Amino acid sequence: MKKKIKKREFIIEKSLILFAGISIITTLAIIVTLFGETFQFFKEIPIMDFLTGKTWAPTLVPKSFGVLPLLVGTLMIALFSSIISLPLGLGSAIYLSEYAKKRTRKIIKPILELLAGIPSIVYGFFALTFITPLIRQILPQTQIFNVASASIAVGIMTLPMVASLIEDAMMAVPNSVRNGAYALGSTKMEVALKIIIPSTSSSIASAFVLAISRAIGETMIVAIAAGQSPVLTFNPLESIQTMTGFMVNMSLGEISQGTLEYKTVFAVGTMLFFMTLIMNLVAKGILYRNRERY
Repeated sequence: MKKKIKKREFIIEKSLILFAGISIITTLAIIVTLFGETFQFFKEIPIMDFLTGKTWAPTLVPKSFGVLPLLVGTLMIALFSSIISLPLGLGSAIYLSEYAKKRTRKIIKPILELLAGIPSIVYGFFALTFITPLIRQILPQTQIFNVASASIAVGIMTLPMVASLIEDAMMAVPNSVRNGAYALGSTKMEVALKIIIPSTSSSIASAFVLAISRAIGETMIVAIAAGQSPVLTFNPLESIQTMTGFMVNMSLGEISQGTLEYKTVFAVGTMLFFMTLIMNLVAKGILYRNRERY
């Protein structure tokens, strides 16, 4: 009997090691492929011209490879979507954790998390056909494809992630902490703002950073609703192009493998890779540095 148990444990252990190894190998293969083509790109285009150039036209004549328009467009989407998702997500988490009854929470939370299951392409068409017309009724100068509508859609999409992560962290705070505050005469709002939020500050900050990282890497919403105009602008009512939007646009076009235009996709992808990697490392650092243990 003991031999069978040991044999089974051995098989399980080696299987888990195999699964972990496949994940590591896949990640390394992606990095090698991405960096290999990017290195070839920077052999032809100086890296400073790529990072500081203000014109992005890799398929036009004369060609220009300044990535700043794409970078600014991506950061605008991340900024404006965060203005929507972060405060609404925090407020939703406070309500679900501190105010909602158990029955209400069981109804509202699945509905909120259902938003996370909607495909991003649906959000894109929702932004284009519903949000943009509403904005244009208020601000007629708004272009058909614009930053504002895409940011609102991305904010709605990332809202469930923010609310769910923060609410889970708040629910992990023991009720004894709340009861102690109530015994001292604190109100629910005082408990939420002065005790629960400080106790879960690291988780809240981590959720915020992850939401911003998710917004930076969003593809279909910005490709549909934000447009394909790689212009350097800070006006949220105008059309822009993000890094992910450019990659989608190029992959759908007719470009030959090995050409300079083909390599631009990998150069932009590498930049996006480092941005999201840094954001995720920051989120993990915040989470583990200031984590409250109960």
